[in-house]
Amino acid sequence: MSQEGPISTFAIDPSQRTVYIRFAGLQDDSREPIHALIRRMFESADAVSAVRLIVDLRAVNGADARLIVPLLRGIMTRDRFLQNGSLYVVVGPDSYSQVQSTATLLGRYAKPIFVERLQWSL
Repeated sequence: MSQEGPISTFAIDPSQRTVYIRFAGLQDDSREPIHALIRRMFESADAVSAVRLIVDLRAVNGADARLIVPLLRGIMTRDRFLQNGSLYVVVGPDSYSQVQSTATLLGRYAKPIFVERLQWSL
């Protein structure tokens, strides 16, 4: 999945039972609201019985809490994402504010593996 573009999106690999969701901040009025995207992502994850969730927070900036609540609620109500090795949270060198709050709460209530992914440019 490309990291270019300012849109939040998700993809599912049914063969690996893995969901990848990339947040690029909150969607503007012309796009699907972030809570609707998260709901749709969890519905799709449930449909394929996904056991692994990768949450990419590198492109999130700002301090709006509308990301935290539906994401945490979705994870906390699915025991399979609370197991060791089933939740990955990707952060980057520019992660701050909302990302730190989200990562802290996920670390407190779930058992994520945190991955810091640097963005290189040549």
